[in-house]
Amino acid sequence: MCRSIKTLRGVEPPATEDDVAAAARQFVRKISGYRTPSQANRDAFEEAVADVAATTCALLDRIGVPVAAGPPER
Repeated sequence: MCRSIKTLRGVEPPATEDDVAAAARQFVRKISGYRTPSQANRDAFEEAVADVAATTCALLDRIGVPVAAGPPER
């Protein structure tokens, strides 16, 4: 698995939507083999990132892990 994807459960402060999006982007980069997709593949790549992020938020919600809407409070 991609080592740069951070664990989102049990972190303080709670993970944000930006954290979820970053993890989703890293996951899609890893499995697609694209760091930056070509113009021809950009829409499919970005759709996959959005799908993975949405699924991640749903999973975290179902297991009782809050996801903050904005950047973490400091």
